[in-house]
Amino acid sequence: MDYKEIIVEKGDKFVATLTLNRPDQMNTFSSLMAAELYRALLELDKDPEVRVILLKGSGRVFCAGIDVNELEGKTAHEYRAWIERMERPLVAISKMRKPVIVQLHGVAAANGMGMVAAADLVIAAENVKMGLTAINVGLNCVGPVIPVARCVGRKKALELLFYGNLLKAKEALDLGLINRLVPKDELEEKALEWAEELAKKSPIAVQIAKTAFYHSEDMAYDQQFAYMNEAFARLCSTDDAKEGVKAFFEKRNPVWQEK
Repeated sequence: MDYKEIIVEKGDKFVATLTLNRPDQMNTFSSLMAAELYRALLELDKDPEVRVILLKGSGRVFCAGIDVNELEGKTAHEYRAWIERMERPLVAISKMRKPVIVQLHGVAAANGMGMVAAADLVIAAENVKMGLTAINVGLNCVGPVIPVARCVGRKKALELLFYGNLLKAKEALDLGLINRLVPKDELEEKALEWAEELAKKSPIAVQIAKTAFYHSEDMAYDQQFAYMNEAFARLCSTDDAKEGVKAFFEKRNPVWQEK
């Protein structure tokens, strides 16, 4: 499918790269880009040639939030529908079977930080910054703070929401918003390597792990164990689980059938 404000590329090692492509607007979310991103995520999730999705931004920054040029002249009902469209990709990631890795450079602000926090994994350049900055222009980031809070906890999330300050890379790493930091000039190479490494794992095992994790996240402690045990039992009955164990004993690489 053709897109105007994102770029979708599929490699030969089961990794698809999805690029936010509004560099002149610092990759801020327009209604069109939000819709295209949401649609592309769902389509890649169904694509048998894709096991891992690598999400990045073009130009100088990853994403500076929402395009405020779209802000004026709406009713309260229209504002609600508008912001829901902007946040739909963030919600979608948690419902997808396949992992989404953010390749982070420059700045991730407001909805951009929400996207970083909503991603399953994040690899970032050592000079990145991120923050829930909308408060600085009289707005707020009450949507993006939801995935942020799940990474950093209530007190830090509220501080970020209230003050709108930018975190530097090391603090973001310490808070659990980033998995890996790499030198800026190595980010492209290292991010792809990391995505391709994950794509070598059993697709079914990864997908069941992700789905079960998100589904069980808000359950009571004992219910989480029951749910996860059921997910593990389903996995053990698959051909790929049997192939993985057999390949281990035979000291060879497994050949995944994805069934």
